[in-house]
Amino acid sequence: MKKPYHLLIVDDDPDVLTSARLLLKQHYQNVETTEEPSDLNRILSRKEIDLVLLDMNFRKGRNDGAEGLYWLKHIRDLSPTTQVVLMTAYGEVELAVKAIKDGAFDFVLKPWTNEKLLATIDNALQLAREKQKVAQLQDTNKQWENQAALREDDLISRSPAMQEVLDTLRKVAQTDANILLLGENGTGKSALALSIHRMSKRQGDSFITVDLGAIAPTLFESELFGHKKGAFTDAAEDKAGRFELAHEGSLFLDEIGNLDLSLQSKLLHALQSQEIRRVGDNQNRKVDVRLICATNSPLHEWVDENKFRQDLLYRINTVEVTVPPLRERVEDIPLLARKFFERYRKKYQKENLQLSLSAIDALCEYHWPGNVRELEHSLERAVILSNQNEVKPEDLQLKGGQSNKPAGLNLEEMEKHLVLQALDKHRGNISKAAKDLGLTRAALYRRMEKYEL
Repeated sequence: MKKPYHLLIVDDDPDVLTSARLLLKQHYQNVETTEEPSDLNRILSRKEIDLVLLDMNFRKGRNDGAEGLYWLKHIRDLSPTTQVVLMTAYGEVELAVKAIKDGAFDFVLKPWTNEKLLATIDNALQLAREKQKVAQLQDTNKQWENQAALREDDLISRSPAMQEVLDTLRKVAQTDANILLLGENGTGKSALALSIHRMSKRQGDSFITVDLGAIAPTLFESELFGHKKGAFTDAAEDKAGRFELAHEGSLFLDEIGNLDLSLQSKLLHALQSQEIRRVGDNQNRKVDVRLICATNSPLHEWVDENKFRQDLLYRINTVEVTVPPLRERVEDIPLLARKFFERYRKKYQKENLQLSLSAIDALCEYHWPGNVRELEHSLERAVILSNQNEVKPEDLQLKGGQSNKPAGLNLEEMEKHLVLQALDKHRGNISKAAKDLGLTRAALYRRMEKYEL
């Protein structure tokens, strides 16, 4: 099978171009040639070139390699990710060594041996891929590592129901089985997804997350599969999609229940074939990802109602785990409360502040429609607003036991109260809560984000 790379050969000798092209096109999907180095501007501005095989001299009678050095710098400036391998005569080796210091990967002597040329190009492409993966890892993991809600030490439990969930995930994490996490909003599905990745054999590679509830249908293919420069109006440059970024790592599709029915077939095809095609591209790219999905939507009911594809559900739920709501794991509330309290006591420099036993009792009696996320926000708010040395039940603002009912007629507090009531009534089901409130799902999500629910 040909490797999915795009190579460009630049040499003023037609015989060299022909022999190199015939050899390389047996091994790589796209091989172009040109006799004019000035064509580099046009080609590199329009296409993503993985590697340029560049001659060091173009004008007759010139053998000082100055042209090769000039065009090497030009390539590095125009397309920094493109690897350059130089072709040089025996007497120009010193110049070739200087070129390596200037950014070339390596050089091959003319006339080359096929094995040497292929090995050098393969090594250059492998190095480029490793550098790209390191950069992607740094960019994509930073946001997750910095979010307090996703710290692994929050995954603590004394609850038998939650212990069963964690035991299951520890077993399946070591495999490549696709996992579907079900449960209400705020139960910690995102944290569990990250924990699965960290316990897996892919832990050294990318963990890429996609919030499908936040992606417009028109941008779905571009976000997940990437696009080529010029594929549409705003496509100013080539862009790798989330599948490519997650290659050999884990891909977390959050809120998969929000995926439009018309787009589910595209996702299914990518998962079945393990191939994607960038928007505007004409070649498929192989991808190897471990899929983790999460939703609070009743997918099995939606299959019966033709709102969700059955074949997609079977593809994503090799192992299906339901994360229990916080009200069903009351044993965990004191553990989590103290963990969050310690975090925010340090963050806001209130080292002398204590969490009273009566406050913990109040936390255990509350119904928690917003689950762990709401618990965390409640502790943070209590730490911020406390003017004493101890957080007491009244500081938590958990009035009425079942919901934080506003005392006055503040419009925002009333709206927050109604949202909490609807979520509580429908046990965190966003679709039903939104319908009860007369809102769209997107509008309800905006209000939940506004009030940090």
